[in-house]
Amino acid sequence: MKRGLKGGEEDSRSSSEGPVETCKKVRKQHVVLEEPVSNWGCLPQEVLLHIFQYLPLLDRAYASQYVSFKVDSSTESAEAACDILSQLVNCSLKTLGLISTARPSFMELPKSHFISALTVVFVNSKSLSSLKIDDTPVDDPSLKVLVANNSDTLKLLKMSSCPHVSPAGILCVADQCHGLRELALNYHLLSDELLLALSSEKHVHLEHLRIDVVSENPGQTHFHTIKKSSWDAMVRHSPKFNLVMYFFLYEDEFEPFFRYEIPVTHLYFGRSVSKDVLGRVGMTCPRLVELVVCANGLRPLDEELIRIAERCQQLSAIGLGECEVSCGAFVEFVKMCGRRLSQLSIMEEVLIPDHRYSLDDIHWEVSKHLGRVWFPDMMPTW
Repeated sequence: MKRGLKGGEEDSRSSSEGPVETCKKVRKQHVVLEEPVSNWGCLPQEVLLHIFQYLPLLDRAYASQYVSFKVDSSTESAEAACDILSQLVNCSLKTLGLISTARPSFMELPKSHFISALTVVFVNSKSLSSLKIDDTPVDDPSLKVLVANNSDTLKLLKMSSCPHVSPAGILCVADQCHGLRELALNYHLLSDELLLALSSEKHVHLEHLRIDVVSENPGQTHFHTIKKSSWDAMVRHSPKFNLVMYFFLYEDEFEPFFRYEIPVTHLYFGRSVSKDVLGRVGMTCPRLVELVVCANGLRPLDEELIRIAERCQQLSAIGLGECEVSCGAFVEFVKMCGRRLSQLSIMEEVLIPDHRYSLDDIHWEVSKHLGRVWFPDMMPTW
C-alpha cells in the first residue's frame, strides 16, 4: 500500500507541473545524454604528429596553415615541391617557406613553372603573414600578385638571392604592405626610395632588416651608395630596428661603404677585410651590437679594436677569425667594453704576446674584466 501510495503521489506531482517545467526536465535529460564533442587541440603534439604523418603531403598541406619545403640540390626535389604548391587551390596559408639546403635547386626550374605554382598560393591565401623565398626565381609580376591578395597581413618577407626581382618590385611591396616588420634582401634591391617607403607614417615600425652584400664577380659588380638622409629617416621612424649586414666582398670593393654614419647593429664580414675598412667601422657604426670578422690578414688590429670599443658603446658580441691582435690591445679592448661583452670569441692563435701580457696572463686579465671565466678558443687538431 505504501509503495502504491508513493507512486501515486509522484504521478500527481508530475501532472500538476506546467509545460515550462516539463520542457526544462526534458532538456536537462537530453543534455546529460549528449555525446561530448571531440577537441583535437587537446591532444598532445606528439600524438598529432604521429597521426598526421600517415597523410599524403598534399593532405597535410591542406590541414595546416604552415607549409615549409626543404629541398636539396636536385631538380626533382624542387619539382615535387612546386607540384604540391600548384595543387593548393582553396587552401589559405599563413606561412610559406621554401628552403634550399644546397644550390641551385629552385633556380634550376623553368621560371614559368615556379611562378605558376607560387601564384596559386598567393591567390588562394588571403592572410599570408610570413613568406621565405630565398634563392628562388620569383619576379616582379608575382610580387604584385602577392601584394594584391595579402597586403594587409604580410609581416615577414625573406627573399635574398632572388635575381629576377628589381628595386621597383620590392618597392611595390613596401609601398602596399604597411604591416611588414621583417625584410631580408640583397643590397642591389636596396634603394633610398625603399627606405623612405618603410619610413612612411602609414608603415608600422620595422623590427628587422637584413642586407646581403655579395660580390660574385670580382671587379665587375657596381655597388651604389645609399644617402645618409635615408638611413636617418629609418632611425627616426623605427629607432629600435635591427639592421643586419653580411658582407661577402673583396677588399677593393668596399669603397662605397662606411663613408658616413649608418645604423647597422649586426655586422658580419665573410671574407678578408682591410684595416682601413675596420677603422671606418669604428667611426661610422655607433649602434653596432655584434661584429664578426672572418679574416683580416697579417696586420695587427690594435688601433681599430680600441676605436670600436670607444665609439660603439652598445657592442656586446665580437668574434675574430684569422686576424692578429696584440695581447695588450686585446686586454684594453675588453677592459673598455667591460661586462656588456656577453659573447667574446677569438682564437688563441690570433693573440700576439707583447711586453705587457703573455698568453698565460691573458686568461686571468680578460676574465677579471668580463666578470666571468674566459678562455680563448683553441684550434682543433685533427
